[in-house]
Amino acid sequence: MDDRSLYRDHSPVHRASGRRRVLMPLAVCSVVLAGVAGCSAPASKDAAPAPSATSASPERASGTRELEEDYQRVIKDVLPSVVQIDARSGLGSGVVYDNKGHVVTNAHVVGDEKEFKVTVATRGGDPMTAKLVAAYPEQDLAVIKLDKVPEGLKAARFGDSAKVEVGQIVLAMGSPLGLSSSVTQGIVSAVGRTVSEPRQGGGTGATIGNMVQTSAAINPGNSGGALVDLDGRVVGIPTLAATDPQLGGSAAPGIGFAIPASMVRTVTDQIIKDGKVTDSGRAALGVSGRTVLDDEFQPAGVAVASVQKNGAAARAGIEAGDILVGFGGKPITTITSLSEALASSRPGARVKVAYQRDGVEKGVEVTLGEM
Repeated sequence: MDDRSLYRDHSPVHRASGRRRVLMPLAVCSVVLAGVAGCSAPASKDAAPAPSATSASPERASGTRELEEDYQRVIKDVLPSVVQIDARSGLGSGVVYDNKGHVVTNAHVVGDEKEFKVTVATRGGDPMTAKLVAAYPEQDLAVIKLDKVPEGLKAARFGDSAKVEVGQIVLAMGSPLGLSSSVTQGIVSAVGRTVSEPRQGGGTGATIGNMVQTSAAINPGNSGGALVDLDGRVVGIPTLAATDPQLGGSAAPGIGFAIPASMVRTVTDQIIKDGKVTDSGRAALGVSGRTVLDDEFQPAGVAVASVQKNGAAARAGIEAGDILVGFGGKPITTITSLSEALASSRPGARVKVAYQRDGVEKGVEVTLGEM
């Protein structure tokens, strides 16, 4: 067994793939604003009146028009490369990867299916048929291929996710709730996030490192679409949105996550070339296990259930029955925390692993393997 068995759902995120008949009525702001209180702070008696829309300086008005033109240019350039994927059990999005008809999307969008209907956002007409090339659930990515490549099919341009910066404006394109050709806008809120995906509802349970966090709205159906910068380059594949337990598990507005373009290219190129991922670039410890609780019923480590023969842990002397409590100087309390630590590491790295055996804590340096 390998580290894939370590993935569990302990993270407040939901998949962004869509399902049939989930389109719900959306409140229209202009209808309800009159009945909403507290949307803005009360003005002081001495406060100067707010400037009207017509009092904006010519320079500011010009800057706004230029930004709008940037948005429109990027949308016009990229939207023809974004598709809607009908996987029978649900709807998702995809991005045209090359002129041979390969489309990259999320593994949880394709699920266990092999054949799909694909609609290009800007073309209309009858859906095209496509077949699965391969899925890589460990990174929640998959590649499908159109049975017949239409004339003029436009491949997207992928950027360098290493150059993505916090505060950068991005657009999310896809088919949220089945509304094809939809675009939302936001910024890059953070980079380098490690997020665990749920298994429920068809999720892969993957723990994915180095994700791009964005405030652009990511809704069901956006999965597998495009997160795009203002140069028209895809910098990520929208995959997850955070949920708020205090809202009954509803989506937490403005907190979405996208798989970085660099990982998308690495996985997709291997699938197209070899039909599978041959070099995951993901670190592995070579164990399977379960979370254990202390006397106060709090998570206290990962009990090793089995050790892969000749794996990283086995070579370091870790045995079944040991309880992992530390990785790289950080505490390990759950399977999810161990998975996240591995997702943030690279194969070949030497990491100190702390573990307990017969009530005695020990430490050992482990050279990580590859998943």
